[in-house]
Amino acid sequence: MRIVIAEDSVLLRAGLTRLLEEAGEEVVAAVGDAPALLDVACRLQPDVAIVDVRMPPDLTDDGLRAAVQIRRDCPAVGILVLSQYVEETYATELIAAGTERLGYLVKDRVADVPEFLDAVRRVGSGGTALDPEVISQLLARSRQRDPLARLSKREREVLSLMAEGRSNQAIAANLIVSDKAVEKHVSSIFAKLDLPPAESDHRRVLAVLRWSQQ
Repeated sequence: MRIVIAEDSVLLRAGLTRLLEEAGEEVVAAVGDAPALLDVACRLQPDVAIVDVRMPPDLTDDGLRAAVQIRRDCPAVGILVLSQYVEETYATELIAAGTERLGYLVKDRVADVPEFLDAVRRVGSGGTALDPEVISQLLARSRQRDPLARLSKREREVLSLMAEGRSNQAIAANLIVSDKAVEKHVSSIFAKLDLPPAESDHRRVLAVLRWSQQ
C-alpha cells in the first residue's frame, strides 16, 4: 500500500514512517505542512494520506482543511485523519462527502499498533475507520433529543437489519414484506432521524451510526 504522511512533528513523522515500513507498507512521501500535503497527495495519488489536524502554516486546522480539499479534488486518495481532539465542523464536512476511503482517529489510537495498522489498511482498501469518540461527538452535536424514540416498532426492526448490512431486498425477505414497504420505512427513518436528502448516499451510514449509539 502506498502511503503519504503529513505530520509537522519530525519525531512522530519518522516514527510513523518506520512503523508502516516495518509492517510492509510503502511510504512514498512524508511532509510537514498542509501545502506540501496538497501537492504530494494529488501528484502521487497514494492509497492513503495520513493527516495531522494541526499543521503549518497556521498551526490550527490546516491539515483537516487540506484533507477536505483532497477529498474534493482527488477522491481516489484515502484520508486517515489523526487528531488530539475532534474538530466537529470539518469532520462533519469530511463525512458528508461519503465515508468510503475515510478514517478519523484520535492520536491515542496510534499507540495500539495493530489497531492503527488495521485502520490504515481499511481506509486504503476503500473502507471506513471512525474512532468511537468521533462518532459520539458528531452525533451529540446534531441530536437535540433522542431521535430513535420517534421510530415505530417496524422502523426499528428495519434499522436493526440495516445495521447488520442488509440490503432493502434482504430486509424485505427477512420481514416478509414487499420491497416497496421497506423503501417507505427507510424513507420514514431518514425523516425521523433528521437526515435530509443529499447528493451522496451517506444517510444510510449515519442512520446506522445513530442506531449503534443507543
